[in-house]
Amino acid sequence: MREIVFDTETTGLDPRTGDRMVEIGCIELLNLVPTGATYHTYYNPERDMPAGAEAVHGLSASFLSDKPLFRDIAHELLDFIGDAPLVAHNAGFDFAFLNAELALCEREAVCTSRMVDTVAIAKKRHPGAKLSLDALCTRYGIDRSHRVKHGALLDAELLAQVYVELKGGRQIGLELAAERVIQVEREVIAVRQAPDRPRREPRPHAPSEEELARHRKFMSGIENPLWG
Repeated sequence: MREIVFDTETTGLDPRTGDRMVEIGCIELLNLVPTGATYHTYYNPERDMPAGAEAVHGLSASFLSDKPLFRDIAHELLDFIGDAPLVAHNAGFDFAFLNAELALCEREAVCTSRMVDTVAIAKKRHPGAKLSLDALCTRYGIDRSHRVKHGALLDAELLAQVYVELKGGRQIGLELAAERVIQVEREVIAVRQAPDRPRREPRPHAPSEEELARHRKFMSGIENPLWG
């Protein structure tokens, strides 16, 4: 199963009031294993960067001024995500900004049926616990020491690790291995029980008198045997 874990950085909290997406980072998972394929880019939001937002992600209007417009390279992102489920932390926020950008360039919205929200998953697995990405990294022992500020690709990489743990972590591999053992055992039993297999006469395994005599002669030549 192919899934895309992604994260966005923005100019604020609400695309309906003019906030824009300025960065996106995507990690490809295949059967919950990172493939190494990623997509990451910055966007020129065509507006100012509020000081509060810049304090979170460190992306200034000056830095973003020469970056591409979303509408000019939207096809790259859409080609990368394809029709895979999209995993995000508090996914409604990221979907809102992604679809707002798609609407601005008159492209079809990404259906929310593809949305996988790790906050919702974590809430079911750990009711009453803190559900921030930092808190979940701490719970699962995921190193985030290199995370000074928010960054879309870095946060997507951390979230991919958290998502795997939320889905069962290393136990997934053990379960798949166990299922394979059971499958092999069933195949062996099926072969043993196959009615059309030719019957073979049992082969004799008892030693002949000649073999016994040679064995006695050999044993008699051993001096000070340990078993004597």
